[in-house]
Amino acid sequence: MFDVSIKGWSHDKDLQIIQADVLMAVDDSVLVEEPLCVDVGLPAFLYSALHDTAPNRFAPPDQWERMPFFVCGCGDPECRGFSFVVHHLADAQVELIEVEERTNGTYRELETHRISSKDYTKQVLAVGETYLQFIQGLDYRPFLADTVKVVEGLVDQLHQQVRSESDGGS
Repeated sequence: MFDVSIKGWSHDKDLQIIQADVLMAVDDSVLVEEPLCVDVGLPAFLYSALHDTAPNRFAPPDQWERMPFFVCGCGDPECRGFSFVVHHLADAQVELIEVEERTNGTYRELETHRISSKDYTKQVLAVGETYLQFIQGLDYRPFLADTVKVVEGLVDQLHQQVRSESDGGS
């Protein structure tokens, strides 16, 4: 069972980041459990429900689809990050691989989990929707200026995918 729980959302006005308490677990394995920045990697997290991904935390901000899903909440991109490789498998499953990135662009695989694509998409979409609700009315200027527009587009794509799956399509 895949579970993503993000609670206690807050906006750091000085750093212009969105922080929250993140818990991400698969079955009995806790992959993430700490207060983190959720908006820097949110586009990559949403993108991973639609496409295979491979992280590169040292990529420039315009390569948002390569960011770690969650990073340290201090605002320094060099700090701790939680990076994952995602593969969409033919049997309606997602392979989620926790990795430790290296500065030379390679990574070491830590844990691998298989998750129902439907469960993964549903949980990731819920995070995107919560983010969009949370930022309404905030004086929010993220580092990647297009963050909100990118998240809105990906949430729309995920809604289309969910509708397609419920209609019997793939």
